Amino acid sequence: MPTSTYRKHLPAGPAGYAEWEAAGLRWLAAADSGCVPDVIDVGADHLTMTHLSRIPATAEAAEEFGRRLAAIHDSGAAAYGSPPEGWEGDGFLGPADEPLPLRLRPTQRWGEFWADQRILAVVDLGLTRGAWGRGDVGPFRAVAERARAGDFDDDDRPARIHGDLWSGNLLFTPEGAKMIDPAAHGGHRESDLAMLALFGAPHLERIVAAYEEIHPLAPGWRERVALHQLHPLLLHAVLFGGGYAAQAVAAARTYV
Repeated sequence: MPTSTYRKHLPAGPAGYAEWEAAGLRWLAAADSGCVPDVIDVGADHLTMTHLSRIPATAEAAEEFGRRLAAIHDSGAAAYGSPPEGWEGDGFLGPADEPLPLRLRPTQRWGEFWADQRILAVVDLGLTRGAWGRGDVGPFRAVAERARAGDFDDDDRPARIHGDLWSGNLLFTPEGAKMIDPAAHGGHRESDLAMLALFGAPHLERIVAAYEEIHPLAPGWRERVALHQLHPLLLHAVLFGGGYAAQAVAAARTYV
């Protein structure tokens, strides 16, 4: 029976965007091909994948996803900030018609990577775009300084993360839960889990409990959720404005 396919058109995206997304899907599939759609074809302005049919989320599917996500993370990456195999240079993150640059400079310490390539990079972009003024960025810079100093580092090795795992990028299908639209790179496993929590993934507690069957999370991980949510909140403030800047400030002040 022929495979049903879905073609994602990207006419407004930057050059290379389709190849970037395809590289992320293939890298995740190398760890678990059942958790992402198959890449069928990549063009300059499109990406063709296997079609996914949605069904309501179930606790059982959520638990199975939690176990598989832990295994994907455990498959690892060369460094924090390392790109997916088949991709060189920086990537993209955000809506396909207006993605923001995603710095990818391999770094051995997570705190250094997170401070410079995630928080401060977006703070500077927000200043340029007028998302906040120079008098507003003190909490962001302070928490970045703590991170660069190693205050949040642990002995976990770089994980193979989806990189944009909000609830809208997790689809429940008859074949189980699938991840779409990755910004895959070497990062911290808690970042994917914090992103799932940011907009309320279904059965999140069941996902996390099953995840910990495979890889127990480090003590205090719940107190670090807002730390890992700071980067996506900053990105949302730059892209969409609204109350995201205030939410980002509140998250940063938790750690300074």
